[in-house]
Amino acid sequence: MKTHELIVVGGGPAGLAAALGAKEAGVDDILILERDERLGGILNQCIHNGFGLHTFKEELTGPEYAERYIRKVEELGVPYQLHTIVADISPDRKVTYVNSEEGAVTVQAGAVILAMGCRERPRGALGLPGFRPAGVYTAGTAQRLMNMENHAVGKKVVILGSGDIGLIMARRMTLEGAKVEVVAELMPYSGGLKRNIVQCLNDYGIPLKLSHTVTAIHGRERVTGVTISKVDENRKPIPGTEETYECDTLLLSCGLLPENELSKSAGVKLSRVTGGPEVNDKLETSVPGVFTCGNVLHVHDLVDYVSEEARRAGQNAAQFLRSPKTEATREIPLFCEGGVRYTVPQTIDPVHMADAVTVRFRVGDVFRDKSLVLYFDDHEIRRVKKNVMAPGEMEQLILAKKTFADHPDLSRITIRVED
Repeated sequence: MKTHELIVVGGGPAGLAAALGAKEAGVDDILILERDERLGGILNQCIHNGFGLHTFKEELTGPEYAERYIRKVEELGVPYQLHTIVADISPDRKVTYVNSEEGAVTVQAGAVILAMGCRERPRGALGLPGFRPAGVYTAGTAQRLMNMENHAVGKKVVILGSGDIGLIMARRMTLEGAKVEVVAELMPYSGGLKRNIVQCLNDYGIPLKLSHTVTAIHGRERVTGVTISKVDENRKPIPGTEETYECDTLLLSCGLLPENELSKSAGVKLSRVTGGPEVNDKLETSVPGVFTCGNVLHVHDLVDYVSEEARRAGQNAAQFLRSPKTEATREIPLFCEGGVRYTVPQTIDPVHMADAVTVRFRVGDVFRDKSLVLYFDDHEIRRVKKNVMAPGEMEQLILAKKTFADHPDLSRITIRVED
């Protein structure tokens, strides 16, 4: 059986940054496995700008951002295989992949980094009524058809869901000459970044209707119209609030799901909230030697954060390969309360942690003039005043290792939203 020190599953922004982090930390035997025909992942179809402000201190398009990492991977000679599907990962880090040149191959990895990204929630998961005519797309599918395959998608459009991809596609289709009639959002708040609401909807006069959903799709062969209705506090349509829009296209931007089938086969414990693996402060999963990063761990709002997190995952995988942790550890759980939905990581090892660990999370509602409060057991450690917090934007707190020295008997860490 072939062996590799490190196998990175996925050649998108997370996989590339993770491989570079490991390479820079001294790992020479790395293999990146990517199912697409090129490296770069979803960034290849994101031709709008706005990437790289944190990482490179300048605005780049998605392909430009990806190209900088691809060029670095090639300069350092990190091997990768394209058109390669990873079929299985076992708990003892045996990776089985398939491609047209080698057929089915199983290799033994010293460590594995999961960087498979995420997928869109499809129509079948939304329970939308009506027939199944042509003209119903997920927003990401429409983005690929337009930006990479040069296909027109539609001329009169309704968008359900206000995730970032849907907002960006509202602008993209407008620039291509289509008329976006409305963006309907089930929740009473948008799921996208504030800047995308301003730049993609407000600047083009596209209405956003919160607390609305699609209650009918008209047409048999092709979409001819869509009916949306206002919903109550239980997200149920309110009779008498129906509005019908004539259109030929319905785009769905109703959330992203971490792509974790391989994580399950490896025996990784998954979070019921994020859908991604539960990890410690090293970004290591419940399976020793299996690390994870990027949107397969939890859905990020900025690719810059993906790259920063993935680089740490690569460095931590390198550390594991040099000296697998065998001594007993004391992992302290992180709890989220009062409006915080989840945290990543879920546990902290105060002895072996880095000097500073970034904890990222999302809130479950829109909060104004509130505070994020960090507790060690019942002791308040930090209070950060926030003007606005929204589910569409990630929050973060940085935990310093030296802070733990004064709390040797610490049993739990809690992050809360408070007045």
